[in-house]
Amino acid sequence: MAESSAEGFESVFTSAQDGLRLHARDYGDRAGERLPVVCLPGLTRNALDFHDLALALSRHRRRPRRVVALDYRGRGLSEWDPEWKNYDVKVETGDVLAQLAALGVEAAVAVGTSRGGLIAMAMAAARPGLLRGVVMNDIGPVIEAKGLIRIRSYVGKLPTPRTMDEAAELLKRISDARFPALSDEDWRVLASGSFVEDKGVLRPSYDPALMKPLAGLDLEAPLPTLWPLFGALERLPLLAIRGERSDLLSPETLDAMEAAHPGMERWIVPGQGHAPLLRDAPTMARIAGFVAAVEDGEAVAA
Repeated sequence: MAESSAEGFESVFTSAQDGLRLHARDYGDRAGERLPVVCLPGLTRNALDFHDLALALSRHRRRPRRVVALDYRGRGLSEWDPEWKNYDVKVETGDVLAQLAALGVEAAVAVGTSRGGLIAMAMAAARPGLLRGVVMNDIGPVIEAKGLIRIRSYVGKLPTPRTMDEAAELLKRISDARFPALSDEDWRVLASGSFVEDKGVLRPSYDPALMKPLAGLDLEAPLPTLWPLFGALERLPLLAIRGERSDLLSPETLDAMEAAHPGMERWIVPGQGHAPLLRDAPTMARIAGFVAAVEDGEAVAA
């Protein structure tokens, strides 16, 4: 089911294999011949995070293309799962593949932020012919424990602001040191993707039960690496984006990714941490250029 919007996209609802109702934003011309882009958000984030990027790509002056931005189960406008153990990368990868099949997306470039990058790697392993290229936004096969500790400290635990202005101030207060380059408008946009109005009261835009899988992680022990899964990207053009102040993707891991994938391109977003918002003009232009190169066969695989 699709619902039209004056904001440049349609809201489309499909069903997961277990019947859960899932939401996506569908931008641009579905019948267009250009290679579409699929946007995969972070752990607690949703399709709204990609609105500016999706408009830039779908309304590009020379190369407008379809963009599909997804809400995972328990996020955005998708239904919450009564079984929190299903908030798992494997389950969510299956959801994404089912959504794309329902939307008629047979080949695409994936833009994956944080958890979305993990899902993109899993998609490349599970359905090798689907992805033609991948943009990994501040994520790699080695995840820094200090970044996960920080994320675990706030998921499902933030105080409830009364207004969106208060929400923006709250996010700025706890994250300003990692994002000194953000404007007041950036913080408002971030807040609008973090909270939603429900019966006149703001609540998180995700199921607070998302914290339960994180609570079970032993972050004092060495975290397993994901190099075998990263290997699924070997045959694909890859653009790795890192926030200059990221605490989840280290410069050393970025170098190791390039060594393992010699065709990898990299892009550093100044003044931003984990994860870059992908709404500054230089970064959006870099992603648009990468997607165009993939489409033209000019981007290089490993």
